[in-house]
Amino acid sequence: MEVERVQAVASLLSHSTQDTIPAEFIRPEKEQPAITTFRGPVPEIPTIDISDPDEENIVRSVAKASKEWGIFQVVNHGIPTDVISNLQAAGRHFFELPQEEKEVYAKPTSGEGFKEGYGTLLQKDIEGKKSWGDHLFHRIWPPSKLNYQFWPKNPPSYREANEMYAKYVREVADKLFKSLSLGLGLEGHVMKEGAGGEEIAYMMKINYYPPCPRPDLALGVVAHTDFSSITILVPNDVPGLQVLKDERWIDAKYIPNALIIHIGDQIEVWLLIISSND
Repeated sequence: MEVERVQAVASLLSHSTQDTIPAEFIRPEKEQPAITTFRGPVPEIPTIDISDPDEENIVRSVAKASKEWGIFQVVNHGIPTDVISNLQAAGRHFFELPQEEKEVYAKPTSGEGFKEGYGTLLQKDIEGKKSWGDHLFHRIWPPSKLNYQFWPKNPPSYREANEMYAKYVREVADKLFKSLSLGLGLEGHVMKEGAGGEEIAYMMKINYYPPCPRPDLALGVVAHTDFSSITILVPNDVPGLQVLKDERWIDAKYIPNALIIHIGDQIEVWLLIISSND
């Protein structure tokens, strides 16, 4: 089955004189960012320096941000700038490849369960609408679960860039799991062990949102929570990420070299269980 990629749709529209997008990408008014984005003064997403020598301060800050926001930014996280820039460059170069070369890594169209590879969200939502974006998705840890079939060979730097990032991002995750555990009054190792210990699955998802002629009408990703325990997001300077806070959609401020941490559904469930047992 041939899949229509959003990047291909965007390319066709870039040569059109019409200021429009296909109807299946136009969100209902209640979801259109031009209408839903809050324009007044709002608090900024918390930013935490996780190199702070005062570990208790980090624990307090992570616990507070997780409880009140469910999302925060971390700075001085220890991932070298060149590791992040190499990862971003590798992803960008992949999406610049000819379409037929990208399709070599396409997700399987048959079978059930978790699927790695290059893809586009095919399912329309209950409103019959689609998201404006493509992606590349695969595991980067543990080694026993890696399937290099879905790791692009072009650019040649792709594998090394991902392996280097995996090395450093696991250290960041370890620190976050420890802070979350201590913040709940648990021993520092509990959260990580509960998530899988050294066999925790780390997934790499590179999202590509091609230029859209009507960004006021479309969404790259619809409102959602993440099913993971923790999402560690590497942003860039293109605005777009929004957070729902106090029933208002607010823009996430871009901080160079920061990581955005989102507390996922798995930890939310653990928190509910712990609270119910208190």
